[in-house]
Amino acid sequence: MYTHELKDWPRFHWSTDKLAEPLASVRHRQGRLIGHMEALGFNLQQEAVLQTLTADVLKSSEIEGEKLDAEQVRSFIARRLGMDIGALKPADRNVEGVVEMMLDATRHYDRPLTADRLFAWHASLFPTGHSGMSKIRTGAWRDDSKGPMQVVSGPMGKEHVHFEAPKARRLAGEMKSFLTWFEGKEPIDLVLKAGLAHLWFVTIHPFDDGNGRIARAIADMALARSENSPQRFYSMSAQIRQERKAYYDILEATQKGEIDITPWMEWFLDCLGRAIDGAQVTLSAVLGKARFWERIKTVQLNDRQRLVINRLLDGFEGKLTTTKYAKLAKCSQDTAHRDILALVDHDVLVQNPEGGRSTSYSLAPSL
Repeated sequence: MYTHELKDWPRFHWSTDKLAEPLASVRHRQGRLIGHMEALGFNLQQEAVLQTLTADVLKSSEIEGEKLDAEQVRSFIARRLGMDIGALKPADRNVEGVVEMMLDATRHYDRPLTADRLFAWHASLFPTGHSGMSKIRTGAWRDDSKGPMQVVSGPMGKEHVHFEAPKARRLAGEMKSFLTWFEGKEPIDLVLKAGLAHLWFVTIHPFDDGNGRIARAIADMALARSENSPQRFYSMSAQIRQERKAYYDILEATQKGEIDITPWMEWFLDCLGRAIDGAQVTLSAVLGKARFWERIKTVQLNDRQRLVINRLLDGFEGKLTTTKYAKLAKCSQDTAHRDILALVDHDVLVQNPEGGRSTSYSLAPSL
């Protein structure tokens, strides 16, 4: 039996004693991270938020097998945050939709979560009314017209059913109970509430598609409430993406288990702790970028050069060539070549060992 078929559903419970230590550890790390980030100053905070939200959107989609264009995601988030990061790449409608959902969940964490708000999130995830080639119901609970909602893996004819969600006729009542609880004043730590909300929503599975992404957005909303801040400095979705198999394993075991969800909550807290620890990488990158610009503050740079340097600092894939520079800066090859030589003369860039047609450049190691 699935948990939603048990007579005690959805009266979840867990061992307070077993969760006390990991919860205290997560709360301590949350506080330390926020303290570190607040000491950075507004501009560096914004840079950290941009990196975190970009990773959150990209990785949450990757968990579901969808790969978004990283530059589109970063550009659209920067535009929505009012940040100037140079040339902005236009975003596809599906990128805009997932970014808008994530920003609404975290920037407006203090607004009530309602059915209409969830319908708006779902419609923004699927602006064409299709998931891949399949037409789906958007902005409405699923109706099971194509059969029961199942999570399935394996080739056709040898499918393995991992989970079957509650029948569609139950959804109105199930979601009313969930939303009433989520907005209620029950005395529960908001970090624990984030873990339970994630599990509860994804077990109801109220939509034809997008349930995982919306569940993670709801969890992020609860985490923002736990910190009383819209600023996101760590990405739970990025950490879940790294632990994708463990995530699906514990989710399946819990959904086929009992109303005692202690193992799920332990895993959620441990994963959240690792996500917060991973934010130190973002912090290091932001500080490194700030130090870089401080070191070359006396170098006269044009807008094209600043744009390309920022792209290199943000993790440019591959090697920088004159052709790639020209494409990034939207200039001629000759202009790109002159810009690069000037950066080499100022020891900002160095030429890599390969020559001829393979000539490429990197940021100077000394910087």
